[in-house]
Formats: sequence, C-alpha cells, structure tokens
Amino acid sequence: MTDATPSESTRPPGGTLRTGGPGTAPPGAPGGPAPAPVNAGAAPARTPDVTPPDSTVLRTGTFSWLLPRRSALAALLVVPLIAVLVALAVMASSTGMSLSETVSGLLGTGDPGTVMIVRDFRLPRIFVGLLVGAGLGIAGCLTQTLAGNRLATPDLVGVNDGATAAVVAAAAGSTTGMVGDWWLGPIGAVVAAAIVVLCAGGAGTAGYRILVAGIGVSTFIGAVGDLIMSRENDNTAGGVFLWAIGSLNGRDWGVGTPLALVLLVLVPFALAVGHRLQLLRFDDDVAASLGVDLRRLRAGALVLAVALAGTAVGVGGPIAFVALAAPILAQRLAGPTRVPVIGSALTGAALIAAADALGRVAAPVELPVGVVTSVLGGPFLLWVLLRPDRDTGKA
Repeated sequence: MTDATPSESTRPPGGTLRTGGPGTAPPGAPGGPAPAPVNAGAAPARTPDVTPPDSTVLRTGTFSWLLPRRSALAALLVVPLIAVLVALAVMASSTGMSLSETVSGLLGTGDPGTVMIVRDFRLPRIFVGLLVGAGLGIAGCLTQTLAGNRLATPDLVGVNDGATAAVVAAAAGSTTGMVGDWWLGPIGAVVAAAIVVLCAGGAGTAGYRILVAGIGVSTFIGAVGDLIMSRENDNTAGGVFLWAIGSLNGRDWGVGTPLALVLLVLVPFALAVGHRLQLLRFDDDVAASLGVDLRRLRAGALVLAVALAGTAVGVGGPIAFVALAAPILAQRLAGPTRVPVIGSALTGAALIAAADALGRVAAPVELPVGVVTSVLGGPFLLWVLLRPDRDTGKA
C-alpha cells in the first residue's frame, strides 16, 4: 500500500493545497501553520462615555466637576432678569417719587430725605427680599424632591406655620405691636418639623405621609396662632397681622446681614444634598445599591429645608407660594434630570423682587409682598393641579 498523495480533487482553485483536514497539525502546534493574529491592526477598545448628554466635564488636575449646560444657561438668563427687577423695585414708589429723584437719591446727590428713603429704606428692603426669596426657593426645592410631590413645600408641611407661631407668641402681650426677633422663626420651624416627622413615622417614610402629616400639623399650629392673636389688644394684633401675611416693611441691614450669613453657610450643604437627591428619582433599592444612605440623606435634606424656611419666614414673614412656584419654574428651565437648587434660589429671589415692586405701584397704598404673591399664586396653584407633570406625572 503506497502513501497517498494529494489529488486534483483535493486542490482548491488556483492549485493551493487545503489544510486542516484529517491528520493535519492544528495551528500553533509543532509542524502546524502559525496562528493568525487576532484583530491585527484594530484600534484598542475605548471606554464608553457615561457623561450625561446635557453636561460637560471640567477637570483640574485630579479634580473633576460635571457642569450641567442647560442649568447653567438657565441661571445665566435669570441673573440679568433679577438685575432688571431690582432696578424696577428701586424706582417703584407709591409716594409719587419720580425717576430722576430716585436716581439722585441712589447716587446721593438728591435732598437728604430722598437719599434716606432710597438708601436706608429701599435698598436694604430689596436686599432682604432677595435673600428671603432665595431661602424659600431652596427650601421648597428640597422638600418637593424629598417627598416626590410638587405640593410638598414648607407652606403645606407645617414649617412656615411653626415659624410664624413662634414669632407671634413672642409678640403676645406687647404694647408696641412689634413682632418677635427673627431667630425665633427657625426655632418654631424646627419644633413644627419634629412634630411632622413624628406623626409621619420618621423622615425616611414615603413622601405622601409627610405631606398629609404636615397639613394636619399646619392646621393645628395655625389655629393656635390665631387663638393667641385673638386674645391680644388691637395695637399688637394689627402690628403682627401685617407681618404674618408676609411683609418686608422695616427690614434693614440688621436682619439682612444674619440672613446672608445663614445662607452662606447652608447653601453649599444644600448643593451637596441636592446632588445626592437626584438618586431618589430611582427606586429606593436602586439608590441603596449605589451606596446612598437614604435615611441619612432624607434627614439631612429635611434639616436644611427647615433651617432655610424658618430663617426666611422669621425675617420676612410667611410669604406664600414662593416656595411652591420657584422650584417648579426652575425645574422647567433646568430639565427633568436635575435638582435645581441654584435655579430655585434665583427664581425665588426674582419672584420676591417682582412682587415687592408690583405691590408698591399696583394700588394707591402699598401692598405687602405676601398679598401680591398670594393673589398671583392662586392661579399658579390651579395650573399646577390641573396640568400633570409631563416628566414625572405627579401632581
């Protein structure tokens, strides 16, 4: 029997012998063909880009920061709007002061009375109003995100009423009609928030439980405040009533400076908490799997919201609807994937500046800023209730 040789039938077209048949050594084995290179000349695998489409990564050495482009653009648009509103608020007057007199008073070239009105009364009042609006806006943003409901604001969960009741109780028995010190507002807000948390079963419970408990506590505390005022004389009741509906009358640098310091300390913490609160848009199990301590996060957000709202109410009174409207408008500008802490602060400041200016020109007598926000906030609340959120579907 002779050795078989390749026949013509085993040769492919072109006369090249086929390999790999029976008895052929595998590639890479001794005597076999050399293995073919894998992905010869292919580019190395690239790491997938996980940067959100609306953000830009800014890097400095070992540090990096995710800049949300849409939120930043919205903030840049609101800042000049605030500047315009501040200018209008400086010029707005219910006493008939002309534009030229206002400018001369602002520059210090007018008569002493005009200079005093513009520099000593209007400017501090506008400055305090901007800070109050910023505090209420951030507090509303945190509570709405925490509860997952656009109606869960300090106005509706008892915080504002607790701060108001503390200031009103301090004014009880006064013969001058002056309200209590501004720092009583945060104390009353903390007490009211503690009662709400206890009634809701803890800060880590579902948002609807905090909302329902807050409405009940708010109603009770408001009734207590009304009972206290019903026992007071006309002078005290009249003075406190003007503040209790939200007013910036008489607000000066003496209360504006402490409020600015409080915001300077709390806003960075609010930014950090707001960044973590974005994870609450997922299910609790998903957020926990990402390393988030949900109970600690919710408790921290609630503490910041209470401190901000209580301080703002203690200074400017319970100005209605700002904490509700500012976060919703800021969310529309920033997009559904962000917790707009800075946007809510800027929008709240713009709302207060606009309401303060409008209150001084819309009627023969000056209207408190709380009255203006209540009149404008009623239709806005109906719009929120009747128009479902297209992004979350929540009321």
